[in-house]
Amino acid sequence: MSLPILLAPSLLSADFMNLERDVKTLESGNADVLHVDVMDGHFVPNITIGPPVVAALRRITDLPLDCHLMIEKPDDFIPTFAEAGADWISIHQETSPHLHRSLALIRSFGKKAGIVLNPVTPIEFCFDAAEYADYILLMSVNPGFGGQKFIASFYRRAEKLRSFLDNNGLGKVEIEVDGGIKIENALDAVRAGANILVSGSGIFSGDVAENLHTMRRAVNA
Repeated sequence: MSLPILLAPSLLSADFMNLERDVKTLESGNADVLHVDVMDGHFVPNITIGPPVVAALRRITDLPLDCHLMIEKPDDFIPTFAEAGADWISIHQETSPHLHRSLALIRSFGKKAGIVLNPVTPIEFCFDAAEYADYILLMSVNPGFGGQKFIASFYRRAEKLRSFLDNNGLGKVEIEVDGGIKIENALDAVRAGANILVSGSGIFSGDVAENLHTMRRAVNA
């Protein structure tokens, strides 16, 4: 099954003093999704943004808001992010002992539900839950900070996951990649099986709209 390739700029790399300006620039560059990195200072060694910022984003854009919850006890916050305006909500397998229940909770709000795996979490840990998810996010850096170097083991992990999904009647489940995605490696990520590309510094370094256009041309090559 051929899935659409979606570009999801990470707002972690945006200018928070001019967030609305940057969102409008991303819209002009035809971004497909806005990726929102939510960090709590416990699961990852950083603190970023919460539901009030998501609610503010919801007021200024119609683009889907992809909220990646890098937090402990995500079930406690899923309703709040859903009510704030998140369209997609993904949770880490590493923080979710009752993954089926958590994914069902996300979907109960009419949102897309995602499973996230860290770079060395075995791919098999998402297999039994994959049928309850809309997408699976494979981290290609260790979560917590932007601007990190891409971990190349992502390629074989994505190939293995895509093969599992396609061979088990789950071809509609999308694969997202987050971490170190640049114009020069975006096509390789797609060839490995990803169709949703999160990029922070790869989009926000230089001319944002032009970087989006260039990345789209690269992945459509």
